[in-house]
Amino acid sequence: MKVLVTGFNGQLGFDVIKVLKTRGILSKGVDIADFDLTDSEAVSQYIRKYAPTVVVHCAAYTAVDKSEEDKDVCYAVNVTGTENIARICKEIHAKMVYISTDYVFNGEGDRPFEVNDPKAPKSQYGLTKSRGEDIVREYLSEYFIVRTAWAFGINGNNFVKTMIKLGQEKEEVTVVNDQYGSPTYTVDFACLLCDMIVTDKYGIYHATNEGYCSWYDFACAIMNAAGLTSRVIPVTSEQYPSKAVRPKNSRLSKDSLEQAGFNRLPTWQDALKRYVEELG
Repeated sequence: MKVLVTGFNGQLGFDVIKVLKTRGILSKGVDIADFDLTDSEAVSQYIRKYAPTVVVHCAAYTAVDKSEEDKDVCYAVNVTGTENIARICKEIHAKMVYISTDYVFNGEGDRPFEVNDPKAPKSQYGLTKSRGEDIVREYLSEYFIVRTAWAFGINGNNFVKTMIKLGQEKEEVTVVNDQYGSPTYTVDFACLLCDMIVTDKYGIYHATNEGYCSWYDFACAIMNAAGLTSRVIPVTSEQYPSKAVRPKNSRLSKDSLEQAGFNRLPTWQDALKRYVEELG
């Protein structure tokens, strides 16, 4: 097995490469300096030369609010870029892992979304990630589409790092208390992806750490885990407006993981504890 991981400089790509190396799997991480995802010829040349048996496509335009202004750039990276990857995977008969998001759903209700629930994205980011899923399914049969949410890892910016920074600087911070989901530690997620790629259990999956919380609940837990005394003030989404529509329900059902024989990830509380220790 030979694995190519796009988006190596991001949170997930960094940890996927780290896990692959610990498992002794031949792998290489690439990012924008290696080739431009939106340049089909550059993508084709690079991937053909490396000749992977699996491509884990972690690279994406993920600035949710900014994508409402940079719609063309977001589309180029998340849709055209994904199509370029899927096309070459088909040509060289490589498996493809496509990382997707809870934003492909409408973010309404209070039950966890199942893998086959209708998609109805409400943001440019969600629309492009949804279209990326469709493209992968159009081109390939040997694919893993894995939706996740609320990611945090060592190599990049995320909510946990932001809360710790604010907690060190301010006596109180305001956080929305009406958006629910599951935090996801990229180390745990990376381990699952590496479990998947050695199988032929293709399809669509949801993967987050176990348990649900609001961003407010998560912020309180972060302060506690980091030993900070900053007070967290709950507010509504309406009191904290954003350019992109944020889902109030980001809960994802992980039943498909169990049905395929994959282990669910540890609880988000356990993941947060390990992450804060990793941060030092």
